[in-house]
Amino acid sequence: MVDLNVEMTELWSALGAPPAGRPHVVQFISARRGEGTSTVAREFARFSARRAGRRTWLIDLDLNNPSQMRELVADPQRFGALGPPVAASPDGSAFFTVQPPAPRPEGGVWPDARFLVGHSVGGPTFWVARFNREALRGRQQAHVIPAPDYWRALRKHADVIVVDCPPIERSPSGPTIARHMDQTVLVVAADQPDVRQPAMLRDAITAAGGRCAGMFFNRVSVEPPRFLKAILP
Repeated sequence: MVDLNVEMTELWSALGAPPAGRPHVVQFISARRGEGTSTVAREFARFSARRAGRRTWLIDLDLNNPSQMRELVADPQRFGALGPPVAASPDGSAFFTVQPPAPRPEGGVWPDARFLVGHSVGGPTFWVARFNREALRGRQQAHVIPAPDYWRALRKHADVIVVDCPPIERSPSGPTIARHMDQTVLVVAADQPDVRQPAMLRDAITAAGGRCAGMFFNRVSVEPPRFLKAILP
């Protein structure tokens, strides 16, 4: 079990402790695989919901291999039991598009939001949303889109929205939605001395209209992790 309570307290404070009543969207992303981004995002969402008492949604942006649900289910003692599936879009919008669209028997096509599933996590303040890849049929594929509609709609139903984004080496999703995030945190393995790729990711996020808040140096594999409030040079 990874316990990052101390580090999440520091991270919460370093990001400015989002004030109550002002919805806040923060994205976690890394340049490379294996940096521990999903763990950091999940622990931050848990802290937001349980320690800070904010209504929190954890959004798994990995459309090909959404792992957050699997990790939450695997540790009910820490996170709590998952509730039944619910629609995870407040208004029918989605942060992705499925192509080609699936026709409905009565005419028209199924909306993209049909593929988005949500569950409560151990109570009413913590929710997780994932893309239901199992519902794809035939040649259908899903792609993250830059539209603001979903993020705007979810802000009306959450205090903090935590976005777990796949690494930039595998997906362009992070820059695609960057302008709709209040902050982006770059996760970097502390034992990785080469910061050129994180620096390039920072530049891509900034060029896309996003705001990089800093780096989380993840030391989970070698020693207790620590959040360092530092903007990449």
